[in-house]
Amino acid sequence: MAASWCIEKRGSIRKDSFRDNDNIPETGCLSIIVLGASGDLAKKKTFPALYNLYRQGFLQSNEVHIFGYARTKISDDELRSRIRGYLSQEKENHEVSEFLQLIKYVSGSYDSGEGFTALDKAISEHEISKNSTEGSSRRLFYFALPPSVYPSVCRMIKSYCMNKSDLGGWTRIVVEKPFGKDLASAEQLSSQIGELFEEPQIYRIDHYLGKELVQNLLVLRFANRFFLPLWNRDNIDNIQIVFREDFGTEGRGGYFDEYGIIRDIIQNHLLQVLCLVAMEKPVSLKPEHIRDEKVKVLQSMLPIKDEEVVLGQYEGYKDDPTVPDNSNTPTFATMVLRIHNERWEGVPFIMKAGKALNSRKAEIRVQFKDVPGDIFKCQKQGRNEFVIRLQPSEAMYMKLTVKQPGLEMSAVQSELDLSYRQRYQGVVIPEAYERLILDTIRGDQQHFVRRDELKAAWEIFTPLLHRIDNGEMKPIPYKPGSRGPAEADELLQNAGYVQTHGYIWIPPTL
Repeated sequence: MAASWCIEKRGSIRKDSFRDNDNIPETGCLSIIVLGASGDLAKKKTFPALYNLYRQGFLQSNEVHIFGYARTKISDDELRSRIRGYLSQEKENHEVSEFLQLIKYVSGSYDSGEGFTALDKAISEHEISKNSTEGSSRRLFYFALPPSVYPSVCRMIKSYCMNKSDLGGWTRIVVEKPFGKDLASAEQLSSQIGELFEEPQIYRIDHYLGKELVQNLLVLRFANRFFLPLWNRDNIDNIQIVFREDFGTEGRGGYFDEYGIIRDIIQNHLLQVLCLVAMEKPVSLKPEHIRDEKVKVLQSMLPIKDEEVVLGQYEGYKDDPTVPDNSNTPTFATMVLRIHNERWEGVPFIMKAGKALNSRKAEIRVQFKDVPGDIFKCQKQGRNEFVIRLQPSEAMYMKLTVKQPGLEMSAVQSELDLSYRQRYQGVVIPEAYERLILDTIRGDQQHFVRRDELKAAWEIFTPLLHRIDNGEMKPIPYKPGSRGPAEADELLQNAGYVQTHGYIWIPPTL
């Protein structure tokens, strides 16, 4: 039976989801290997996600074991102690202890056969202890590592740690971004990994694709009749995809300066969201059909024009001792992307991302065209908009014009609001990493980046990034806590965005 697993209660897994999947293993123990286990990403994201999957019954103690691997020479208990503080411990201390006992640590370098031989021995001992038939076991390697060591780690896994035969088992790798710094480096990295692993074994993780509201986009667009005739250039004037943070680099200045806001946020997270907003309806919900449509969007992109890009760098960014005094790295960027196809010709997709701004949020804002023949003279109230709030306070709301209650015929802007915290009380929205790790275990690549998709994304941004790297485009200084450079608002206005004045969306309270 080809379907996705969903949980009914702890220890009871059923298969009746709407998502097709032809590669779900039925038997064999599961080994999850976290490479870079002593690092921040593993402690703050990977292990907590695995723990939450365990709490909810998606990982069973009788079939799964977790291995940490890193260069740091520590014991099993020392690793467990480091992780414990990052796990949710409201009333589940016994569950935390049970989970931590599933973790074993192996120390070794990332380019030495000796360490990976020891890792393979530990994994094999676990598989034998579970009476798992050789070849039926599943091995998932999570790379909580810098991309510079990906090639050597892949070679070590291929040489020493693969599942030995194929009786329904598998070996998969999960690689974190950044996937290169431009088209050439991304292609080189893809080739190095591709020589060792087949594409179905490679899961390029982008945690934005695991966010609840991002996952809702396909359902919203293709399961609701009233969106189908409106979702095109005849009705939509512009679309904004926004990521704002109210803090700066905060100790990550050296790392951030190597990449900048475009590589860090826009080229991957926001571009993935754009693909889901703009793509055509796929033939089915099979991962490859969905990813095919996303690639078509990327291949339809026009080159980015310099005059439709505004870069910024917040004042004080270069005070960080790890940031060069002459840094040209943008901490803010607003740009217009244009899709050359029948549905979206002429509709600007405005991508905006920045640090040290006046608020923290991520959202998609679809602004519709003015109502023709406006007999209520209500255009001053603002245009209709459909807003999908990705974080924080997950919500979807439609801004529309209504009659203000009273004896006068006066129009006012209000909203139809689906705020998740209010509508789904008591429902815990899973973290993106939980969902995506579970997808890798299921063999569902829908929410992961395919190699040709990665290449197409870099083809769009590489020319612009090289111009910035060469100093041909300079970021404009802006004050921390502001909206960013004023030129960005001018760019939005020139692209056709009409700002609503006097209206603020306030998340409903319980």
